[in-house]
Amino acid sequence: MRMHEIGPAVFQADGPIVGVTREEIGFLRQQAVQSAGGRARLCAHPGPNDATQEMLIVLGRGTTYIHPHVHPGKVESFHVMEGRMTVVLFEDDGKILEVVKMGDYPSGRAFYYRQQRSIYHTILPETDYVAFQEVTQGPFSRENTTLAPWCPAEKDALKKFLDELRKSVGAA
Repeated sequence: MRMHEIGPAVFQADGPIVGVTREEIGFLRQQAVQSAGGRARLCAHPGPNDATQEMLIVLGRGTTYIHPHVHPGKVESFHVMEGRMTVVLFEDDGKILEVVKMGDYPSGRAFYYRQQRSIYHTILPETDYVAFQEVTQGPFSRENTTLAPWCPAEKDALKKFLDELRKSVGAA
């Protein structure tokens, strides 16, 4: 499979057929390790205006801090291929609504997840890295993501908040 970089640790698959092997996941893992945010992504959809956005994402534990956020009016699903992660869902006021422990199929955890409505959420990687597929509705626009106002925005404060959240939900 061919791909090209479209942003820092963000890659676009080339061609009408996308077949991903362990080699590409290994490449994304390497890119995640080298990236400042501890993450890398492969966009399998042709572009940001597509109605369906399909991405393969690799997150590193301890280096990735995903600010709790919501995508108003969008449905989102995850399918874990390797590793383990915890998805934390929040009420609008920041109270924990639900915790979804995820892992690959052999882990015995949920390997597939879909949220039916727009809801604040974050992902906490539990293994050195986690590789998963994310599918959501397009088109993509950064303006379609709302950061949780009850969560600190500054990096060190966000790290502390998420580390405390990790402990409270048992996300090792």
